[in-house]
Amino acid sequence: MHDHSSETMASAYSYPLLIKRLLLTPLQQTPNQEIVYRGTTRITYAQFGQRVGKLANALKNVGTQFGTTVAVMDWDSHRYLEAYFAVPMMGAVLQTVNIRLSQSEIAYTINHAGAEVLLVHADFLPVLAAIRDKLEKVRTLILIDDNGNVSDTHGLEFAGEYEQLLASCSEHYDFPDFDENTRATTFYTTGTTGLPKGVYFSHRQLVLHTITVMAALTSPESGQRFHRGDVYMPITPMFHVHAWGMPYIATVLGVKQVYPGRYVPDRLVELLRDEGVTFSHCVGTILHMLLNCPQARSADFSKWKVVIGGGALPQGLARAALERGIDIFTGYGMSETCPVLTLAQLKPQKEALSFDEEVSLRCRTGLPIPLVDLRIVDTEMRDLPHDGSSSGEVVVRAPWLTQGYLHNPEASATLWEGGYLHTQDVARIDADGYLQITDRIKDVIKSGGEWVSSLEVESLISQHPAVAEVAVIGIKSDKWGERPAALVVLRADHNPVTADELKQHVLKFSENGTISKYAVPEVVKFVEALEKTSVGKLNKKWLREHFE
Repeated sequence: MHDHSSETMASAYSYPLLIKRLLLTPLQQTPNQEIVYRGTTRITYAQFGQRVGKLANALKNVGTQFGTTVAVMDWDSHRYLEAYFAVPMMGAVLQTVNIRLSQSEIAYTINHAGAEVLLVHADFLPVLAAIRDKLEKVRTLILIDDNGNVSDTHGLEFAGEYEQLLASCSEHYDFPDFDENTRATTFYTTGTTGLPKGVYFSHRQLVLHTITVMAALTSPESGQRFHRGDVYMPITPMFHVHAWGMPYIATVLGVKQVYPGRYVPDRLVELLRDEGVTFSHCVGTILHMLLNCPQARSADFSKWKVVIGGGALPQGLARAALERGIDIFTGYGMSETCPVLTLAQLKPQKEALSFDEEVSLRCRTGLPIPLVDLRIVDTEMRDLPHDGSSSGEVVVRAPWLTQGYLHNPEASATLWEGGYLHTQDVARIDADGYLQITDRIKDVIKSGGEWVSSLEVESLISQHPAVAEVAVIGIKSDKWGERPAALVVLRADHNPVTADELKQHVLKFSENGTISKYAVPEVVKFVEALEKTSVGKLNKKWLREHFE
C-alpha cells in the first residue's frame, strides 16, 4: 500500500487557523491607522494590539482560563472589538449578549451559555441589577464606564472598571496555539417562537468566513466593494452575528474603523460626515430612519457603500438610496451561518444596465460567495431547476455554519436534516445564478392554490411614493384559504393615499404579469408603526397574531 498523505517534516509548523492570525497584517502594516469611538476616543492599531494583551491579562487575573465563557453587554465600541480578539485568543469563549431582549431572556441566555465573567456598560446596570440573583454561574462583573462618573452601581459588586483594569495590566500576553476547532463565540438567535437558541462558531470557522467574505467583497469590477481605502462603521450591532463578521474583515484590512456607541440616527449621520465613513451595513429599517432624519437632508452620501441584510431590500428603499448616491446592495445569511452566504453584487457587463435593471439586481438576494454550496430543494431534498420560477427551500453547506444549537440536540437534528443546513427560506434561482428569497417557510401565503410571496408584494407596495414602510401577512379566507393583507406606514411628508389607491398600484403589476392576481392585497390597513424584533426585522408572527 502506498501512503498518499503528504509528508510532514518534524520541524514544520501546521498553522492552525486561529483568530490571533487576523492581527498579524494590520499590526505590521497599518500600526498608525485609527480606531474611533463616538468621534471622541481614538486609538491606533498599535495601541489596539497592546490593549488586547492588557484585556487578556485583566481577564486572566479574575480567573478566566481556557474554555471560560466571558459575556459582554456593551454598545458598539473599540472595547467590544478588543473582546472580539482577546477573549477567543485566550481560548475562552465570547458570548455577545443581545441587550435588546427582555430581562428574563437576557438572564436565560447568560445562564444557558454558562457565562462566568460579565463585562457590562453602565447603561445596562438597571437591567443587570434586576436579574443578578437569577444568574447562576456569573462570579465576576467588570464595569464599563464611558464617562468615569458612575455613582450608582445599583448594589452590584465589581472586580473593577474596564479602563482602570487595563491600565494596571501588562500588554504582554503569550496567546497560545490550540486546536482551530475550539469554540470562539456563542450568541443567541431570536426566533419568533420559543426560547432563544444558542449558536456557536470555532476559530477555524471565523477565520475562513473572514477570508472568504473579504475575497467576495473585494472581487467586483467596480462598486459594491470593500477595500483598504475604505472607512468602516457598523450599523448592525456587534452582539448580532459578530456584526456580520465585518469588524474582523475591517481589522485584517487595516482600515480606519468608527464605532458609534448607541445608535442615534442624527449622530450616525454626523459620524458618517465627520469621519469620512465609506462602508456600512444595516437592516433596511435603520437605513430608512437615517435617510429621513433631519441631519440627512444636507448630508453627502455619494461615497457611502451599504450592505442591507436581515430581511429583503425593498425596491422603494433601494431607489431612494441610489438617488442619494448610496452604493446599496443586499447581503443574505442568518445567525446560524456566521452569517454571510450571498451578496447581490453586479457581474461585469459589456452594456450598461438601465436604472430599473440595476435596482432589480441590487435587491435580489444575491450570488453565493466562494465555498458556499447552496441549493433550492423540494420537500424530498431534490434539486429544483434554476429557471427563475421554480421555488423551494434554501439548504446550504459552507465551512462556517454552526454545527448545531447549543445544548439542544432536537433542534440541531432538524437544522441539519439530511446533511445540509435548512434555512427555512423559500427561494428561486435564475439562469445567471442569482438567488431570490420569496419568503420564510412560515410566512408564505397560500391563496387559491397559488404561493404568494409576501416579500414581493411588500417590494411593490414600497415603490409607491406615499409609503414609508409596509408588511404583508396572510389572513384566513373561507374562499381562498389565505389572502394577503398589507399593513402600511405612510410618509408624513407626502399627500395621503387611500387603501384602494394602493390596491390599484399593485393591480397594475398583476395586469402586466409581474405577479399573480392572488397577490393583490384584499385588505390594506394604515398603521402608525410596525412591530419589529430585537434586531430590527419585521415581527410577522406578532403582526399576524394581533391583526384584527
